[in-house]
Amino acid sequence: MKFSVFQTSHQGGRARNEDRMGYCHTQESALFVLADGMGGHPEGETAAQIALQTMAALFKKQAQPTLDDIPHFLESSLLTAHRQILRYAIDKGMPDSPRTTLVAAVIQDGQIQWIHCGDSRLYLTRQSALLTRTRDHSYSELRESILTKMGEMNRNVLFTCLGSPTRPIYDLSPCEPLSKGDRILLCSDGLWGPLSDDDIVARFARGPVNHAGPQLVGHAFQTAGKNSDNITIIAIEWEEEARRTAEVEDDFAYEDDFTSTISGDLLDDSDIERSLNDINKALRKKAP
Repeated sequence: MKFSVFQTSHQGGRARNEDRMGYCHTQESALFVLADGMGGHPEGETAAQIALQTMAALFKKQAQPTLDDIPHFLESSLLTAHRQILRYAIDKGMPDSPRTTLVAAVIQDGQIQWIHCGDSRLYLTRQSALLTRTRDHSYSELRESILTKMGEMNRNVLFTCLGSPTRPIYDLSPCEPLSKGDRILLCSDGLWGPLSDDDIVARFARGPVNHAGPQLVGHAFQTAGKNSDNITIIAIEWEEEARRTAEVEDDFAYEDDFTSTISGDLLDDSDIERSLNDINKALRKKAP
């Protein structure tokens, strides 16, 4: 398995950066995760970091060196991250829980599959053209007939996220075979908010991902101006198979301005096992 990857986060015009991103991989499987902590609720950066850490811990535990069931991993790890955020809020006696969006993708056996909750997006491009992207879990994505009834309601408001009191709504993609040169972009709304899909796809195709990525982020920041949101991306280009390494490697981002307020052992093995057992039971009940 061989790919090029670039990741970065720009604080934009905000007082702090509540986005988190990272990836980890074995010789045969790779996980990419991006979370955007939600403003308007306490400690959005904490929710994003809990989600990232939880998914990474579960991937490292289960990818030996591949995941046996990618859809199950994506669903159960997302729900476990949601539960870990709620546990953090309960343990601290918080009147309102931290919340975050999430988009995560697994590449394995030359295929990609992803899951997302909220409005952090994944774009998949091929030969400089958009192959597919995630839909946002906001009212603006609902049918026009529903929107008409909403009148002046803010249509960009999310109707789901991780850390809310209700069970998160999420989309799980089918497996998509990758071709050499395919590009995958995970991004927060700070990137896609000021830019059109056509602009993102065109600029994402310009040069290697370690050149196109920062150019894309810089363009989004300049377009948004001083009121820019946090802008975070993970940019990946799929390449030919190359020599593999046996160990699990990771590169999760903890920049200086990503100050963590997490305390205590959020990733206790026994707690994760209990969460997984409950979630697995619920998933089995849901299965046809």
